[in-house]
Amino acid sequence: MGARRDRRLTSAWPDPARSERLRSALESTAKMIMVRAPLGCRYGVPMANRLLPPGATETWLEHGGGRIRILRGGPLDPDPRTDKHPILLIHGGGYDNAAISWFKIFEPLSQDRLVLAPDLPGFGYTEGIPVTGDIDQLADLILAVARSYGLTRFAVAGISMGGDIAMHVALRHAVAVAGLILIAPGGLAERLKSQTAQFGAWLAAQLPDPILYGLSRRTARFVDSYLDRMVYDPSTIDDSVRAEFAREAERKDAGVGYGRYNQASLGPFKMRNNLLPNAYRITTPTLFLHGADDRLVDPANSIAAVEVMPRAELVLVSQCGHWLPIEAPDIFLSEVLDFVVALP
Repeated sequence: MGARRDRRLTSAWPDPARSERLRSALESTAKMIMVRAPLGCRYGVPMANRLLPPGATETWLEHGGGRIRILRGGPLDPDPRTDKHPILLIHGGGYDNAAISWFKIFEPLSQDRLVLAPDLPGFGYTEGIPVTGDIDQLADLILAVARSYGLTRFAVAGISMGGDIAMHVALRHAVAVAGLILIAPGGLAERLKSQTAQFGAWLAAQLPDPILYGLSRRTARFVDSYLDRMVYDPSTIDDSVRAEFAREAERKDAGVGYGRYNQASLGPFKMRNNLLPNAYRITTPTLFLHGADDRLVDPANSIAAVEVMPRAELVLVSQCGHWLPIEAPDIFLSEVLDFVVALP
């Protein structure tokens, strides 16, 4: 029995009439598309081949002394007068990049609208940009990506760490954000599961870089165990996604982006990035999607946020863990497309 919607919670944001469900496009994501890297290697790691989601084209944006890799999908010349809001996708932490978390849903999501998915500094194939982990800088980088395509109004979707960034985009650039899609978002907890865990995580984040990232590379051998813990059913993770995640974990600077984010977010006794006390300030229409069996980010955090945000709704998906776009792509696409179609 696969993942299914468990229940829906709503705030003042009205529940729109449901549009017809997306059907055949999802089936095409079973294949893996590889491209030849323009630079040949990155930080000494050969990259003759790498994973791209079906429907994605690799583009580059010069920014901050380096360049951002952006995966682009959708119409070549989108009409800005249509009501089909573009969507910016923000990947998660760990060893994620734009091709991994969005692999199954990128092509169906971009069938009739522009979709952009950047690699954040310290992740994927973005390079030459200082990696600070500063959440406001990351939010502004997302806006810079949108502006580079001439976008003035768009929807933002973020998973885990990317959800934290997406909320900051909505807070800092509210006029530009038509809608917010948060998948098991970080940034809504006062502390980790226990005070001991909080202090231990903070202490680990203070280790000197050579030790911290040396340990990170040594854990690459346990990538499969890490991925299996992220999901309810490990069979939902394609081999191609596992392979790309492992490539990220094995490179010389593995984990630097997430490490800097953790250094900025973790305090010794509580989280520095807890937005829950200020979640009421996010007035953008918001859709939360959360696996009911998520072992990494407590679904209670999303429930608490929906209770205080004025225009938010939550869909809890049973038999689903932390990686909902990978575990339940059909539910993800159905809910997200209905949501963005109804946005003003």
